Amino acid sequence: MQFQFGIEHEVAFVRSNGEFADFTNTTYGEFATIIERLPEYQSDAEQLRMGDAGIRRKRWYIEGIERFDPLGNLVNCVPKGIEIRTTIHASIADTIAELTMSFQHLQRVAQTFGFMPTLTSFNPNQTQFIPDPPLNEYEQQRLNSSPEDRTEHLPMVTYGPDLNLSVVGASMADLVDWGRKLTYYSPYILPFSYGRSIYQGQPWSGQSVRTFYRTGARPAALVFVATPQDVILSDPSLTKLAQIPAEVGRIEFKAFDSCELPRYGSLLALLKGLILDRTLPGRATVPDRTLHQRSAQYGFDDPDIATMAQTVLTTVNQVLEKDGDRAYLEPLSVDRHSPEPIG
Repeated sequence: MQFQFGIEHEVAFVRSNGEFADFTNTTYGEFATIIERLPEYQSDAEQLRMGDAGIRRKRWYIEGIERFDPLGNLVNCVPKGIEIRTTIHASIADTIAELTMSFQHLQRVAQTFGFMPTLTSFNPNQTQFIPDPPLNEYEQQRLNSSPEDRTEHLPMVTYGPDLNLSVVGASMADLVDWGRKLTYYSPYILPFSYGRSIYQGQPWSGQSVRTFYRTGARPAALVFVATPQDVILSDPSLTKLAQIPAEVGRIEFKAFDSCELPRYGSLLALLKGLILDRTLPGRATVPDRTLHQRSAQYGFDDPDIATMAQTVLTTVNQVLEKDGDRAYLEPLSVDRHSPEPIG
């Protein structure tokens, strides 16, 4: 199989005075000044969806909730941070290299405006997003158009990566099957990404507050399909209609916590091995929310989670035995019981 890889990563910011920057204290304009100083690559338009409002015209764009007037005119974007997108690559190494370069570039520019990018998975101060002013009728209708739109308030307090994979020439049936497989094994592999969680300014009692509140209400994996006939109705969604040709066949794994950037190489290799494997039987159209919350609370300290995670890791190591990407699996261990901070 010929794989292609990409990463989309939501990045949070801390001000130079140590204050966490979010929708309560930061304007769209403040982040826009950072975006304007970052380069634009015209060739990216073939690979990265730009959207209608022009917010996504670069590899970096402001992530948040768009606000509209009652007639449907865009009037504001309430920011939560900046998202980095890589272009499509044929290797994990090139994907991580571009992500790292883009993060470092963002870091240099943001510092000139008094912001420092930080890799976190949950807003350390805010537990929910409440629109101010309240949503008008047009906005309420717009946010009821899909399961993900209805839960759009959840991502305003969470941050993390979408790890994207596609296989050249794969059938829609195979893509959907792989998406269901990744959804099933999601609660078992997520602890490979867990870091220390801060919730309301204090260390959280479990291991991933992001997973506890988000996965299950939101997808673990999302498959981009070619035609409306390929869309499977589910809540949350497993499939989504691609909006540009480059999206067709993409599987986005959306459930990992934020990590140090090199670890995404390990997690991409893990997902690749799961797709290549032909032995693991588990499939699920929607994430098991209860099991994800158990995973979020206990991680590999839960014997069932640890046992299945070890089965997955052993299987993927065997699948990638003659593949150079097997080396990326070396940092992964089920014996890691105490989550470490990601810095």
